[in-house]
Amino acid sequence: MTEHRIGAHVPADDPLAEAAARSADVVQMFVSNPQSWKKPIPRADAEELRGSNVDFYVHAPYLLNLASPNNRVRIPSRKILAQTVEAAGWIGAKGVIVHGGSVGADEDVEVGFDRWFKALNSFDVIVPVLVENTAGSGNTVMQNLDNYGPLWAAIGDFNTGVCLDTCHAWAAGADLTEAVARITQYTGRIALVHGNDSRDPFGSHRDRHANLGSGEIPEELLVGVIRDADAPVVVETPGEAEDQAADIAWLRERL
Repeated sequence: MTEHRIGAHVPADDPLAEAAARSADVVQMFVSNPQSWKKPIPRADAEELRGSNVDFYVHAPYLLNLASPNNRVRIPSRKILAQTVEAAGWIGAKGVIVHGGSVGADEDVEVGFDRWFKALNSFDVIVPVLVENTAGSGNTVMQNLDNYGPLWAAIGDFNTGVCLDTCHAWAAGADLTEAVARITQYTGRIALVHGNDSRDPFGSHRDRHANLGSGEIPEELLVGVIRDADAPVVVETPGEAEDQAADIAWLRERL
């Protein structure tokens, strides 16, 4: 088992200062407005970020839904993902995190796997695309961890990986003691963990993060699944730098 590198999702204006304020080894950030289809623009500090000892991950915009039946969502989603991956390359990022998305209410979830294939087949995936599990129910593609099986059958030959979100898995009703084994039997490994506690009960399908140790996930389960994943960790927890620094310290102490 390797020493865990731990960090946080931070504002993008000065990510190295944000990392220092949290004693973070890892930073996740947006490279464009997360609520917009606007193309990322080059960063003046790109060379500095590439040369730092902080590992960078990029979260794709929230609007993105590669599995959507609506061309007006699905096609722009492919375009902004390609642009986000290119921008992630500018700063030497180790991955681009993308939510699994959702198909139409009257569609079988399997059509989402094919749409994912078409998306990744439409551009050069120069930075790994990390598919994140989600908390939702119904027509969401990645609420069920076993869906990594058919998804990887469709996209596993591309430059892809898994981002396991602990809050999302808990909210979706997944057994955290077996979550890593369920995923890695299909994908081989976990590339990144979103280490989040949950404000809501098990199986709630609510995506509301809590600071580590203050939510509903029992400590031994939360720490256990992160240890099992044996991957870098990003906390996406509430509060300012000092609150996330406390979460990072909490996790370091227990790992």
